[in-house]
Amino acid sequence: MPGHVEKLSWLNPRTLWAARNGVLASWFGDPTGRTRSRWVARRAEAGAPADKVIRREVPDRFSFMVIGDTGEGDDSQYSVVPGFLKAGQDTDFAVIASDVIYPVGSADDYGTKFFRPYQDYPAPIYAIPGNHDWYEDLGAFMRVFCADTPPLDPEPAPRPLTRAWWRARLWHRPHPTDGQHLAEAWKLRSAPGQQAVQPGPYWAIDAGPVRIVGIDTGLLGTIDAEQGAWLREVSRGPKPKILITGSPLYVDGEHHPCAIEGGGTVDDIVRDPEHHYVAAIGGDIHNYQRYPVDVDGRTVQYVVAGGGGAFMHATHTIPRVSVGHVTERDFRCYPLRGDSLAFYSRLYGHRLRLRRFFTLTESEATAVVAEQLGIETGRAPGPDARVTRRTRLVASLLGTGGRPDRTSRFRLPVRKLYTQLFSPGSATYSPPFFKCFLRLDVTPQAVRLRCFAATGNRAQELDPPVEDEVTIPLK
Repeated sequence: MPGHVEKLSWLNPRTLWAARNGVLASWFGDPTGRTRSRWVARRAEAGAPADKVIRREVPDRFSFMVIGDTGEGDDSQYSVVPGFLKAGQDTDFAVIASDVIYPVGSADDYGTKFFRPYQDYPAPIYAIPGNHDWYEDLGAFMRVFCADTPPLDPEPAPRPLTRAWWRARLWHRPHPTDGQHLAEAWKLRSAPGQQAVQPGPYWAIDAGPVRIVGIDTGLLGTIDAEQGAWLREVSRGPKPKILITGSPLYVDGEHHPCAIEGGGTVDDIVRDPEHHYVAAIGGDIHNYQRYPVDVDGRTVQYVVAGGGGAFMHATHTIPRVSVGHVTERDFRCYPLRGDSLAFYSRLYGHRLRLRRFFTLTESEATAVVAEQLGIETGRAPGPDARVTRRTRLVASLLGTGGRPDRTSRFRLPVRKLYTQLFSPGSATYSPPFFKCFLRLDVTPQAVRLRCFAATGNRAQELDPPVEDEVTIPLK
């Protein structure tokens, strides 16, 4: 890590003000689609392939890494690096799925939040942007991943006092000197084998027996009509496909199909049997979840993989799973719900100075989660774990997704408000971090998907543990 790291806090008014564009887009209209179209048109003028397909010469058997929501630049991001490098040392390329750089995708942050941590990864890294990468109109992302240096020309001024006028007046834009250190940072990943240029913020990779399709869901988790038409076209054909998206389609026990401007959804395309999708992997939520969904007799693996470095989103707030014919028996998550509850109990005990009341052991948390959700937990609680009135009260206050009770109205902000505002301000800087990354090994017959944990502890750096594994047939 660098000698000095500025810890990111979303409780800082300056950070909140800099990251205002998502709110402005929801209030005054989202300009992402139009801006994206302008970037894509300029890449086409520069010679990017019209189909936006990257064709990699790899054998029928190859491997690649997926890591999501990486760029906080602090202890939790760097704790992932040793295991990522070890598990990925012989892979052909990596993909960052959402939010390469926090808080606003600034070019000056790429040195310590992208080039430095992954300087020893020997292969190319591709990326799809997350909402935070769009907070400065994607300029830095396009410079780093698409070799597109000049900023876009300003658009014509909108009519005064319209919604677009107010948005333009309040819109956050990069500082004129942003990116002056980017050339120096680039030297950290300057080896020939590390180089790759994307055709744009959305793309496809043809590699061996599969096609990997990456889509850009912008500021608000939707895609524009132009990208939607491209997605339908690039999804045709018999080759098995894996979708990488900034907004997961199944997450927290809910289905989010991702709307396409003009009609239809991304999940409509994934589910179409003529498109042959076998998996859809999304970032944005900072943990790991997997939903094996039956789609007309075939299984599509819907995965959340946003645990690459940013603060941890709770899993104990996920209710008992029953979505898309997926039940608790088939659902997987990391961290386990009991570990998530124990983590947040310590966090709130520290913040509220009520350690003796709030703090639950992993065994206590696992036992109360099993009782409140009525599930068989992934790890059995210890033989001495007892569910008491205190553990039930703490679990309810911290949002465990079980039966509602009298304390529900007093739940602390663990999920909704907390994830938007307070979770990043409560990031911890000592293990365990509960980070994760994926390795996918592809053969003509199947894809082996493994979720590796990164806790920040030395033992897991030397030998990254596998928290989940599934084999996805291609034929």
